[in-house]
This record gives sequence, structure tokens and C-alpha cells, in this order.
Amino acid sequence: MDIQLEKLELIKLLAETENPVILKSIRKIFKKEQKDWWDDLTNEQKADIAKSELEFDRGEFTSYDDVMKKYR
Repeated sequence: MDIQLEKLELIKLLAETENPVILKSIRKIFKKEQKDWWDDLTNEQKADIAKSELEFDRGEFTSYDDVMKKYR
């Protein structure tokens, strides 16, 4: 089915419903979809990212071009 047609049909159903349970369920779906990936990281992963950001700020990194020169 065409995605635009599907959206229009869902909008129509949503506009016509008076059922608060359905509305709450739809809201929950959208909130779940908008979840920030950062929240799923472990504390160790977050610490590694923070460390990497500090290393980058200090210039302690190798550029993509330099890495590619090594392997070409």
C-alpha cells in the first residue's frame, strides 16, 4: 500500500476515535520511537565517548585520509 495513503487512513481513524486508550497507546508508540540512543549506552560506553572527545580536543587522533594513505 502507498505510504501516503496509509498515513491518510490512519489520520482519519485517529480523528474519528473517542477512545482514550487508543490515543494513549499511539502516544506511547511515538515516545518510544523518539527515545535517545544515549540512554541505552552503559556508563562505561559513555565514559569511553567522553574520553574520545577529550582526545580529539587535544588533537590526539588520526584523520581518515591518513589512515587511507596507509592502506592504498
